[in-house]
Amino acid sequence: MAEAPITRTCKSARFLLAVGLLAAALPAQAARVDAGSAISELARARLAEEAGDPTAALSALTAVASEAPNLPGLRGRMLEQAIQAGDLVAARAAAVQLWNAGDRRFDAQLVLVVDAMRRSDWKAARAYLGGRSDKSGGDAIARLIQPAFNSWIDVGAREKSPERHLLAAAGGARPEPALALEAALVQVVAKRSGEAAAQAEKTVLTDRTSQLVALRLAAALEAAGESDAAKALRGRIALVAGGREDPLLLLSGQPVTTPRGGMAHWLGLLADGLARTPNGSSKLPLLFARAAYWLDGNDWTARSALVEGLERNGQRGDALALLTTGNRPLPAALQMRRAEFMADSGDLVGATKLAAVAARDGTPVRSLLIRYADIARRSGDRAAAEQAYSGIEATLGDDVSDKMLRGTLLIARAELLLQANDWDAAKPLMEQAVALRPTDPAILNFAGYSAIERRKDVDKALARIETAWTAEPQSASITDSLGWAYFLTGRMNEAVPLLERAQLGDPTNAVIVEHLGDAYWQAGRRFQARYTWRAAALVADAEMAARIEAKLRDGLTQATTAP
Repeated sequence: MAEAPITRTCKSARFLLAVGLLAAALPAQAARVDAGSAISELARARLAEEAGDPTAALSALTAVASEAPNLPGLRGRMLEQAIQAGDLVAARAAAVQLWNAGDRRFDAQLVLVVDAMRRSDWKAARAYLGGRSDKSGGDAIARLIQPAFNSWIDVGAREKSPERHLLAAAGGARPEPALALEAALVQVVAKRSGEAAAQAEKTVLTDRTSQLVALRLAAALEAAGESDAAKALRGRIALVAGGREDPLLLLSGQPVTTPRGGMAHWLGLLADGLARTPNGSSKLPLLFARAAYWLDGNDWTARSALVEGLERNGQRGDALALLTTGNRPLPAALQMRRAEFMADSGDLVGATKLAAVAARDGTPVRSLLIRYADIARRSGDRAAAEQAYSGIEATLGDDVSDKMLRGTLLIARAELLLQANDWDAAKPLMEQAVALRPTDPAILNFAGYSAIERRKDVDKALARIETAWTAEPQSASITDSLGWAYFLTGRMNEAVPLLERAQLGDPTNAVIVEHLGDAYWQAGRRFQARYTWRAAALVADAEMAARIEAKLRDGLTQATTAP
């Protein structure tokens, strides 16, 4: 999509302002010699930033800094680009200059605390952590991390009761179980595993974050010799018992053994949670994830958070680089994430092979099998998809949620058979799915439309689609199915309005647009039919494009009617 003129104008104005400030910042005797080069580098930096290339942007900004080190706003931009590029040396240099100049912004503070912890300089880490005042008491971001930082810094400095910061933050009218469990994790690393076990026992697990911290705590208790406490804690974690789809669930088995590792795990959890916030900024999750990775690059939670943060920030190549095997085998969940990246880039064959390996790695995990099935389906590999579906089937029980999933699985298997033109084998699977979930609009629509497009059991199929549409009239796909069913049964006055409504709901869906064109033709609206077919051709696959070309040339015939 083209950039809005007003946005381009604002960016141009900011760039011209920066050029003016640059000219003023250059020493008078050097201005004529250096201004051209510095302005050129400033322009290069701006272009690199807009292109999502932080490494190139940082290089250009560094060149500008050599000519005009006091250019307003320069160090802040360098810090932001260094964080995105993963250059801790450059990030620290920019953060130090900002800090010493009195610009004690949050990202500079975080970089400096992390760098001090990496060097085990606990005194400096504490000084940086306390060096940014919040007189209003409204800095919610700092409150997310300060208690954990204070506790883990105290562990490194061998202070007494390092967990006190987290426990104080966890208390009050609304206790935070995740903070209480993080305090127990601090106790384990401080060699007080018995107290940690007692703290874990009295903490109620209420949310996803507390349960994910509990998994790390259980691993740490196990490593510290508290096997019974670890087993009891795992038994209380609903995420494990329910087998919910959660990537971090499969990455939370590493014990925390160092202050750096403890803070890395906490920042990784925060980054993951922030990344899940709808319509949230991409910068804050990436900042937390980058800090977590700098503290402990061997922590799988930190690595996963950074992968997602980079991908959300448009740095897919950098994200994929973190998923290379290297000298350390990736956990199955991260192998599967790499397979999904490969599939998105077009390597569906390679993605399917890698996904198969990830799904077979250790005890079968339903969430990984579901992701493997999705990749196999996208690649058109019916054998691999059936293998994945069989694996999922083996994990199903008799509770309500498993029965729901079994219905979806039957439809997925039926779809594979329909792709192979095996209606006779697909039909009984669809009937089983409808019997399991007789009021489910998606299943009713799939079964009805699959029959209608093959001109099978038309009356029964139509009734199912009508039932589905009554339940979900806002669904563009179900509205299209009903409109097309009416088209096929000669009810043109009802078909056209429904297909128009479906097209408004999903205007780029080539199938819906072609259906509408066919209905227009049949209703005698030939000009609108040709216009609509041309629109469908813009987003059509090869088979549909050939069919539309014939319709544009010869009009609608029985042979060229959409399936």
